[in-house]
Amino acid sequence: MKFQGYLRPDGRVGIRNTVLILPASLCAADTARIAASQVEGAVTFHNQNGCAQVGNDQQLTMDVMAGMAANPNVYGTVIVSLGCENCQMDLVEEAIRQRTNKPLAKFVIQECGGTIATVERVVRAARQMVQEASSLKRQWFPMSELILGTECGGSDPTSGLAANPLIGQLCDWLVDEGGTAILSETTEFIGAEHILARRAVTPEVGQQIRHIVHRYEDAMRLVGEEVRKGNPSPGNITGGITTLEEKSLGCIHKSGHRPIQAVYDYAKPIDKKGLVIMDTPGHDPSSVAGMVAGGAQVVVFSTGRGTPTGNPIAPVIKITANGFTYEAMKDNLDVDASGLISGAVSMEQMRQEFIEKLTAVCDGEKTKSEILGCTEMAIARLCNYV
Repeated sequence: MKFQGYLRPDGRVGIRNTVLILPASLCAADTARIAASQVEGAVTFHNQNGCAQVGNDQQLTMDVMAGMAANPNVYGTVIVSLGCENCQMDLVEEAIRQRTNKPLAKFVIQECGGTIATVERVVRAARQMVQEASSLKRQWFPMSELILGTECGGSDPTSGLAANPLIGQLCDWLVDEGGTAILSETTEFIGAEHILARRAVTPEVGQQIRHIVHRYEDAMRLVGEEVRKGNPSPGNITGGITTLEEKSLGCIHKSGHRPIQAVYDYAKPIDKKGLVIMDTPGHDPSSVAGMVAGGAQVVVFSTGRGTPTGNPIAPVIKITANGFTYEAMKDNLDVDASGLISGAVSMEQMRQEFIEKLTAVCDGEKTKSEILGCTEMAIARLCNYV
């Protein structure tokens, strides 16, 4: 199968064709928001970080910013910096340049004369990029060019029983087509990490899987906390999930059955084909952000309870296998897989429908989150602000 996308100068293929107005820190976020609101075809996000961070924490923010700009769904980027933050303009620009050679413009609020003057200049630059982007035509590409992120949130038992196994079927199909699928949410491997490790292509990859799980648990204990106190969430428990291990056994079904080729740190660029893991939190917006920063052009998201979550860069296809949830959350959910629970459809039939939905979204069909403008965004943190 093939999809229609946009070829970028760095050789990668996007399924959207947007211009990113990128705030380098919290202090530039509202200026970027004001500018983006005036440019049709531009997107932005509220960056809560970028300053008052220690080195490793700042690196996470830098990796997400660079990855968002490099994501193939983005035609070009306009960086907006305050001027005195830790994530200085030259650092952000260099990080982006290391990942991509796409169009880039930059403006510093303290040098432009304040918010109004900066917005005027950012809007002009972004409009010029949008005009350039509009001249591009979609071309046909093999599914091997696709990187698919997978996520589950607001889970209930139908997630582990049906929706996540369906996502696993989709991942198997994409991997067999030569593409890449990402399994995320390290906190939801706990209790099932040994199962994933057995599927690693090498003992070293298996050890990496165990390592990221133990590292996460150790980091929580370092500040006197226990991950099981916050996971499962109240909504998970209300839905019928009783333990983190039970949740993990449902979560890992999203990975399908193919060998695990590699483990990537949060927001690092994905450069291998096949099934891979990214070390992300269970927190949905920050987990999705890490995969999109890693290069995922599209995300599939299972939910038993329902969620409006989207992303400013990549379309998020939301699926539920809970028929009551689908009826209650039709505004937000794209795929009803409840027939798998009732027996009205087979897994093979639902898999084909899901493949067709994924292909349609890659070809330009908008998801519910895109139509509503839901672009929830967060970046993973290591520690408190300084």
